[in-house]
Amino acid sequence: MAFDLDMIKKVYDRYSTRVAAARKATGKHLTLTEKILYAHLSEGDAKKAFGRGVDYVDFAPDRVAMQDATAQMALLQFMQAGRPQVAVPSTVHCDHLIQAKVGADTDLATAKDVNSEVYDFLASVSDKYGIGFWKPGAGIIHQVVLENYAFPGGMMIGTDSHTPNAGGLGMIAIGVGGADACDVMAGLPWELKFPKLIGIKLTGKLSGWTSAKDVILKVAGILTVKGGTGAIVEYFGEGARSLSATGKGTICNMGAEIGATTSIFGYDEKSAAYLKGTKRADIAELADAVAEHLTGDEEVYANPEQYFDQVIEINLSELEPHVNGPFTPDLAWPISKFATAVKENGWPTKLEVGLIGSCTNSSYEDITRSASIAKQATDKHLKTKAEFTITPGSELVRYTVERDGYLGTFEDMGGVVLANACGPCIGQWARHTDDPTRKNSIITSFNRNFAKRQDGNPNTHAFVASPEIVTAFAIAGDLTFNPLTDTLTNERGEQVKFDEPEGIEMPLKGYAVQDAGYQAPAEDGSQVNVIVDPKSSRLQLLEPFAAWEGTDLKGLKLLIKAKGKCTTDHISMAGPWLKFRGHLDNISNNMLIGAINYFNNTADSVKNELTGEYGPVPATQRDYKAHNIGTVVVGDENYGEGSSREHAAMEPRHLGVRAILVKSFARIHETNLKKQGMLGITFADSNDYDKIQEDDTFDILGLTTFAPGKQLTVVLHHKDGSTDQFAVNHTYNAQQIEWFKAGGALNIIRKQMAS
Repeated sequence: MAFDLDMIKKVYDRYSTRVAAARKATGKHLTLTEKILYAHLSEGDAKKAFGRGVDYVDFAPDRVAMQDATAQMALLQFMQAGRPQVAVPSTVHCDHLIQAKVGADTDLATAKDVNSEVYDFLASVSDKYGIGFWKPGAGIIHQVVLENYAFPGGMMIGTDSHTPNAGGLGMIAIGVGGADACDVMAGLPWELKFPKLIGIKLTGKLSGWTSAKDVILKVAGILTVKGGTGAIVEYFGEGARSLSATGKGTICNMGAEIGATTSIFGYDEKSAAYLKGTKRADIAELADAVAEHLTGDEEVYANPEQYFDQVIEINLSELEPHVNGPFTPDLAWPISKFATAVKENGWPTKLEVGLIGSCTNSSYEDITRSASIAKQATDKHLKTKAEFTITPGSELVRYTVERDGYLGTFEDMGGVVLANACGPCIGQWARHTDDPTRKNSIITSFNRNFAKRQDGNPNTHAFVASPEIVTAFAIAGDLTFNPLTDTLTNERGEQVKFDEPEGIEMPLKGYAVQDAGYQAPAEDGSQVNVIVDPKSSRLQLLEPFAAWEGTDLKGLKLLIKAKGKCTTDHISMAGPWLKFRGHLDNISNNMLIGAINYFNNTADSVKNELTGEYGPVPATQRDYKAHNIGTVVVGDENYGEGSSREHAAMEPRHLGVRAILVKSFARIHETNLKKQGMLGITFADSNDYDKIQEDDTFDILGLTTFAPGKQLTVVLHHKDGSTDQFAVNHTYNAQQIEWFKAGGALNIIRKQMAS
C-alpha cells in the first residue's frame, strides 16, 4: 500500500482536464515536462501559455521532502508561519548527520548519541505538524523517496539539490531552499520561472561495462556545470525506455551537476515494474489509466527540435564508460582516454580509496553489478589495493542485499559497509590518512567532487564513475588501469582480466526489510511541545530579519571579492559544520571561509577596512556589523553552484551583508537570497568585475524605484578619490521585490497568517 494514495488519486483525476486545457492554451503538442507543469498550476486549468525562461509561475506541488541538515532551518521557519499542520504531505529524513568512521553499526550508534538533541527536535516538530519522520539509519532521502513517495506525473520540492532523483519515476522533483519548503507547507503557491526545455534522445541500449551513470557523466561533459541552468532536461527515446527506473533516477539525480532545474523520464514498463516491486501496484494501476499523459506526445518526440530549446542525442550502444574529474563533475573522460589524461595532467596515479553507494548509485542493480566485480577479485585471487567502502542508500536495499549475500561478497574482498546515510559524499567522513593535506586520488560513485568536499583536503583529486568502474579501480589501486582491456597480476603471479559486470534490476525474491525506519506523526499534534534550549549550541529559534529601510544603500564596504568557482560548499561548508545547521549564529562562523580572496589568493583572509588588518571572513563581517556598516560580496560566474543549502544565503543576511554582486548566479542560490530579503544582483557587463578594488566603498542606487526589469546602479568610491559607476541587472519580479522590502518572504507569510 502506498503513502498518500488519496492525494495521488486526486492528481490523476484532474490530469485529463488539465492537459486538455494546456493544449488549448498553448495551441500545440506537449512535452512531458509541460504536461506536469501545467497540471500543477496553483490557479487550476491553464488560461494562457507561459514564456520559457521569462514568466514567473505559481505552482502547487504535491509534496515536500526535507533532509535533517536542511529540515532544521526549514522547520524553524515553518514554526513562525502560524499553521497547526502542514498543508501538503511532507517528510523529514535523517541522513546527513551520520559520520562515516568505523562501520555501519558503530557509526549509527555514535550519531544517535551526539545528535540526539537535533533528532529529538525534528521528531517532535514532525509529530506536532503532521510530518512523516524517517529515523537515522532509514536511508538517504532521495532513495527513500524513490522507494516510497515518487509517482509518475507528480510534482514535489525537496530541501536538497539532488531531489531530482525522483525524476526516475517520472516526477518533476525540484531542489529548493527551506523558505520555499516553508511556503508550500504553509499552503502557499510555489513560484518558479517557467523553465526552458532540453530534450535528450537516447537510442540504442547499454551493454557490457557501460551503465546509466555514464549517460549523465557524458551529458555533464556536453553541457558543463551551468549548461542546464534554468532548464528541465527531458529524456526520451527507445534507449530511455530500456533503462531501469533506478538507473533513470541516477541520471536525474546527477542532473543537479549541470545546473538543471530538474530532469525527468516518462512513465513506461520499467516504471510500472519498479512501482510493483516496491509494493505500490496500486499506483501503477492508477498511472496506467492515464498513461498517455505521463509521457510526451508522439509528435514531440518525432520532431523534438520543434518543441525543445536544445536537443542532444546519445547512442547508448556506442557510449563508453566515463570517469569525470578531478575537482569538477563536468570534466568528462571516456575510459579509453582516461589513463592518458591522468599521466598528462600529473594526477596521482595511485588510488587510495574507492567509495560506492550514496543517493546517486545505491540501488539493488548498482550493488549487484559492483558485487559481480568484487566476487571476481576473490575468485581470481586478486588482492584489493585501495581502501573500499560501500554506502547503502536505504535500509530496504541494505537488508535485501545482505539477505542475498552481496554485502558478504564486498567484505570478502576487503570492503567496509557504512551506514545508510550520506557519509563521505557530503564530507561526513573521518578518513583514515596519515597526512590530511597530501596530494592523492580517490574515486567515487557519488555526484559531486569539488575540492575538499569529501575529506576537507584541497589536494584530494576526486573522480566520479559508475559503482562497477569504481570497484574495479579500487581492486587495481591504479588510475591508469583500464578494466575493459587491461590485466592484473594476482597473488599467484598470473595475469587475469575482469569479465563484464552482471547485475539484476530488482531482487528475484522481492525486496524485504524488518524495520524500514518510518515513524508516523501524532494523530493530534496540538498537545505536542517543541522545546529548544536557549543555551543550545545546535538549535536556535529564529528572529525575523529587519525590513528594508526604504533608501538606497550607501557606504557599503567590500567584504570579499571571490575568485573563480564559489559553490555553496565554499560559502557554507558541510562536514563538521553540519552540526550547527539548526543554529544560525553558530553556523555563520563558516560563512565564505572556503572562498578564495581575489586580492591575496587565499581562503578565509580578507582586509578589515576598520583596522587595515587581514582576518577571517566571518570575524571581519561581525566587526562591520558591530559598527553598523553594511557590506557587499562580489563573485564570479555561477555563484552558489551546488547544494540547495539556504544557510549560504541566511548567513550573510544574518551577519549584515547587504548585497551579493556576481557575474551570474546558480538558480537555487539566487532564489534563496531573494527569499531571505537579500539583494542579489549581476554585472550588466561582466568586465566591471575587474573594476572592483580591495578598499572600495559601494553605493547601490535605484532601490527607491526598484522595479522588475529596471537596472540598478553601483557607484565605486576608490581609495584614491576616484569613482567608477556601472549598471547592474536583477531578476526580481513584483512579488520578490516585496520580499526584499519586507525583509524576507517569511515576514509576509507571518502577517498573512496572523490576519
